[in-house]
Amino acid sequence: MDQHTTSITPKFSSYQVTVIILLALTQFTVVLDFMVMSPLGDILMKSMNMSTSQFGFAVSSYALSAGFSGLLTAGFADRFDRKKLLQFFYIGFIMGTFFCSIADTYPMLIAARIVTGLFGGVIGSISMAIVADLFLLGQRGRVMGFMQMGFGASQVLGIPISLYLANIWGWQSPFLMIVGLATTVWLMILIKLKPITKHLEIKNEKNAFKHLLHTIAQKEYRVGFMATAMLSLGGFMMMPWGSAFAINNLHVTPAQLPLLFMVAGVSTLVIMPIIGKLSDKIDKLKLFAIASIWLIVVVLIYTNLTPVPLAVIMLLNVLMMMGIMSRMVPSMALVSALPKIQDRGAFMSINSSLQQIAGGIAAAIGGIIVVQKNKFSPLENYNILGVVITILTLIAIYMVYRVSKLIKSRLHKETL
Repeated sequence: MDQHTTSITPKFSSYQVTVIILLALTQFTVVLDFMVMSPLGDILMKSMNMSTSQFGFAVSSYALSAGFSGLLTAGFADRFDRKKLLQFFYIGFIMGTFFCSIADTYPMLIAARIVTGLFGGVIGSISMAIVADLFLLGQRGRVMGFMQMGFGASQVLGIPISLYLANIWGWQSPFLMIVGLATTVWLMILIKLKPITKHLEIKNEKNAFKHLLHTIAQKEYRVGFMATAMLSLGGFMMMPWGSAFAINNLHVTPAQLPLLFMVAGVSTLVIMPIIGKLSDKIDKLKLFAIASIWLIVVVLIYTNLTPVPLAVIMLLNVLMMMGIMSRMVPSMALVSALPKIQDRGAFMSINSSLQQIAGGIAAAIGGIIVVQKNKFSPLENYNILGVVITILTLIAIYMVYRVSKLIKSRLHKETL
């Protein structure tokens, strides 16, 4: 039996606390690099004379390359010292982000986003493997909670600061800020993180590629993958146009935009723990279905919105975040319960990659649906986006229902 499972030590050692801080900071920089494209959308489209479809591709190029690189490297993640692996991919991510900051043409920006995605897309799965290696099962929930704070922190701190810098020094400045922060974190990893090689002592003769194919071949798992894809398609289709719609259609000023994103981010930090507790108390499918209907109503109102006071826009954004988060928590909990223990690593790698690939496709489709006659005119067809998201959300309810049914059927068999 593995030494990590034989004793229960709920408290973290000082070294474990250091590891959590390093991984949380790593997560913060990677999430911020991806998330910042949406609020920078209006500035980018105006400064580079991009069409909506071009900007949609700029967002999707990162997500698609991140998804494919996650799939390609999933089989090799257990063959190297995890510290070296993390350092290698993180330095590639930093270089890609630096290239974004100096890109002055559209092709250069696309190339930089692809490079950043190729390296950044793997960092999450490496971090998960480090958590599994260094923390007991009874500690991992708290570790994951701290790591997920990277998402909330990027909304509350990262995006408003990035927008503030972009309004003063141009859209390149947030990328330079991320490069500076990530370089500091990389040096901290170099100095503070010990080599993680315990997994190399276990001889794994199984062909990694065959294991991935075996996982994809499972019918039950494919239902989970499809549910994840539907969730990502609906979520990513609207996200890239947040700032452009707020400024050009709702007449939010560039100075007000950081506040709008910060309020949405704070609401995320407040909502997540409440939804987490609710998800463990009531039926996860029921919570997901209620949240999905809630989201449909808010999305249909928001995508048909005309200029209204900033307070109303903020309220609708908070209500939308409530719907998004209330879907994410129960659905991910259900999907993660699908794989058998021996398939869990491959399943989560594939699931994470498909999430990013579906998101990339959604951003590209969104860019085709939404049009803008010139860089200062309102976005058109945004209401059509709302209808498409509604249809995808209804399909997602059905797919998550199927996942829930499979899990309940399995639990029923186990109790017989």
